[in-house]
Amino acid sequence: MTDENKVPAPFERGTDGPKVIVTGVDGSESSWKAAAYAAGLARRQNALLAIVYVQPVIGAGAAFGAPVAEATGEIAEQLVAEIRRAAAHIEGVFKLRWEFHTFTGDPFNGLAKAADELKADAVVVGASEQAGHRIIGSVAVRLVKAGRWPVTVVP
Repeated sequence: MTDENKVPAPFERGTDGPKVIVTGVDGSESSWKAAAYAAGLARRQNALLAIVYVQPVIGAGAAFGAPVAEATGEIAEQLVAEIRRAAAHIEGVFKLRWEFHTFTGDPFNGLAKAADELKADAVVVGASEQAGHRIIGSVAVRLVKAGRWPVTVVP
């Protein structure tokens, strides 16, 4: 086959290093460790760090009149404030491009949707701190099994 007859290769993620790295934060210690690791990776790769908070959908709480949307919105605001404080510490020392996004749903589906919509080349999450995840599977394991992005799990 000559060069004239070659079909261009489809877009392939991850061939030149990550350009978009998605990390999930929920306020837990393991999620902050994952975010710090992802930030270092993004800085070294000159990639965009997309920090994602997945707001849970709690139907039962809403049925009892609990202001669920307000509560999860407040959590998102607190996370952004903490991220901005951390970013201010490295400003002038390291160059880091980052964005904060919120998605709704359960953590796995929210992070998967975020990674797809943001065209992530890599996903970084913290190891689960919940014992029940040994039985039903953690978010990290489910992301790995999805097989759509390289996934790094930070202990």
